[in-house]
Amino acid sequence: MDDSTILQRVNDLTEEEQTLEETHESEKLSPEKLARLKAIEVELDQLWDLLRRRRARRSVGLNPDEETVRPADVVEHYEQ
Repeated sequence: MDDSTILQRVNDLTEEEQTLEETHESEKLSPEKLARLKAIEVELDQLWDLLRRRRARRSVGLNPDEETVRPADVVEHYEQ
């Protein structure tokens, strides 16, 4: 997966997330839609993490294609 593919997926997920959040403001979301919203948030975190690591590898002359998506439990437990 290259950077442009990652960014396109981020854009697609962001649009879906915004639609769900706008719906949530006007009505109660079903449990399925709430679960989807959470899944989107996790996948976005994974993709941004992957993009940062790819850029870091590229900046030091390494192959960014060697990076893969980290598991959700790893990405979701970073300390800020």
